[in-house]
Amino acid sequence: MPDVLKSYLCVALGSALGGMGRFWLSGVIDARVNKALPWGIIIVNITGSFLIGCLGAFAAPEGRLSPETRTLTIQFLMIGICGGYTTFSSFSLQTLNLAREGQWLYAGGNVVISVVLCLIAVWLGYMLGQILSRSL
Repeated sequence: MPDVLKSYLCVALGSALGGMGRFWLSGVIDARVNKALPWGIIIVNITGSFLIGCLGAFAAPEGRLSPETRTLTIQFLMIGICGGYTTFSSFSLQTLNLAREGQWLYAGGNVVISVVLCLIAVWLGYMLGQILSRSL
């Protein structure tokens, strides 16, 4: 099988798994919390940002992965799973819907909470990934 086809299959499989994970986790959370903010999507974006931060540290040139493992990590885990799992398109639509409903405080809260906590999560994930990469 050509390498380019393998790459597309890795991304496709990872995307499907990530999307199913997003659907499951956001559904579980939304069924249990106050619906004023879309907490399911917020939590998915935070955990996805943390995960991609960890993976990014391992996949960085100074990380501990071999070139072959780095390629698989980037294609399957980062682009595929994390890309299918994180949901900034859903986040954007939910924010727009809150704004269209006149829920400006919740729309603004959704933006601030999601962006700030995801940036913190990706930074923490990257730091953890660097620590783990050095200790392995």
